Amino acid sequence: MGKSDISRRTFVKLGAGSVAALGSGNLLSGCGSSDSGVGPDVQINATVAAVRGNDLDSMTRDAIEAVGGMGSVVNEDETVFIKPNFVSFNLADWRECFHNGECAKPEILIATAEECLKAGAQEVIIGDGSQKITYDWQYSYTLDGSTNLIEAAARLNGAYDGNVSLSCLEADYPGDYEIPSLTSHGRLLISNIYAIADKIISIPVAKTHTSSQLTLGLKNFVGVLSIAEYGVLINNSYWDRGGGIDHSTPQAIAQAFLDVVAAKKPDLTITDFSIGVEGNGPTAGASYGRTVNVRDRLGSWLILASKDIMAADATAARVMSHNVPEVAQLTMGYAMGLGEINEESIELVGESLSDIQMPWQPVTRSNATLMRSSSSPIAEQFGCIMKTGRQKRLHRRS
Repeated sequence: MGKSDISRRTFVKLGAGSVAALGSGNLLSGCGSSDSGVGPDVQINATVAAVRGNDLDSMTRDAIEAVGGMGSVVNEDETVFIKPNFVSFNLADWRECFHNGECAKPEILIATAEECLKAGAQEVIIGDGSQKITYDWQYSYTLDGSTNLIEAAARLNGAYDGNVSLSCLEADYPGDYEIPSLTSHGRLLISNIYAIADKIISIPVAKTHTSSQLTLGLKNFVGVLSIAEYGVLINNSYWDRGGGIDHSTPQAIAQAFLDVVAAKKPDLTITDFSIGVEGNGPTAGASYGRTVNVRDRLGSWLILASKDIMAADATAARVMSHNVPEVAQLTMGYAMGLGEINEESIELVGESLSDIQMPWQPVTRSNATLMRSSSSPIAEQFGCIMKTGRQKRLHRRS
């Protein structure tokens, strides 16, 4: 049985503690095995589970179990906010946003929500800001088209005492929760879901991004910024949600979402390496981002999970063949004390890095000019070519 074919039962038995106890050099990287290159004095500060396979539901549950199980994250009667990257989901009625790698897959959200309910969560809120005030959840179909999030939520609500709800954040939980910020704004207004959530789970999809190099667990939280305060309305059609935040450098935009993470640190990050985007993402198409089906590169899909969002993103960056010290958001977040990024201090269970690392085209154009031009990939992909004088801000109501 190869590493990529670990069964659910076998993998659960080989959780972080169990694998370490077994001392299997074939299953571990960075946890003291004979081939890890890590000395006995290196301190392990974070664990990342890496699970390969072709069933996103079981892979997600295995990854959660390998980092301690959802019971180690969620307590009884708690409210859990699950934040997927649904950047282009408002276009899902005509655009294949899941199959082209732009959005996190519903299979992962469904499995995560059910694990929260099993752990005793009272309320599980799956929500994002996307690029419009409201959007239609009926288009949130799994890759095989067998169900969507509306049907899955109804099923789960009938099977457990807790409740699963689907939220368009800007409509349901407007952005008037204030947090301190190191940006020039001095403070940021984010969704007031933060006022009620006991636990936060970030579910990004692996993508490169023209403004921030990578969009993973950290960058995912641009989706909770207030549209009313920071949004730019394009052609009276859709919102550039964070358009009012400085995008001039990767450091500038990173400071905003790092401040969100610092205000209430996510408790779990589950990274979707099934179908993502490389190159000039975060959208796919034309000469911009390009869809990557990880099966074509690894022979199977991949899920990463960690309770340390920095360790999750740093490991994802390495899987995507990016040099961690050159990724601004990672070095900045580490300096802010948000988590671990050093490879030797991250225990990787389930797979070795050498077996899951793959080529992933980096960004080749700067967002400072690309995102503000009339040929912006966002404008083209969203069917709205920007014209001079047609952009306007929606000012926050007093």
